[in-house]
Amino acid sequence: MIQSAVSLTLLIVGSLFMLLASIGIYRMPDVFLRMSASSKATTLGLILIMLAVSINFDNVGVTARAIGIVLFIIMTGPVSAHMIGRAAYITGTPLWEKTGPDELAGQYDAETHALGHEASAEPSEPVA
Repeated sequence: MIQSAVSLTLLIVGSLFMLLASIGIYRMPDVFLRMSASSKATTLGLILIMLAVSINFDNVGVTARAIGIVLFIIMTGPVSAHMIGRAAYITGTPLWEKTGPDELAGQYDAETHALGHEASAEPSEPVA
């Protein structure tokens, strides 16, 4: 009985985080804020839902699959969010007007896809 209550609570809270992520995608003013809102809330929501599944089914195989899913999302989520943000910045997607200063402006080389200080740096000697 207590197992079902804990599982149901985790499932509801995880679903609410997923709902919050979808509202964030709809309500945020630019792609960078949308990406931030969706990636964080979705990851936490998925972790809670997979924890609820593990508790509810109480099976080693199901728990192993849930852990695998959570690890995959934790490893790929930040990378995909970074790549989306980088692609948006490179293509010139405008920032929201209330965003603070753009510290990357003028430092990014569009041809080499490196920061200005990295593009002008001398190549290092290989270590033997």
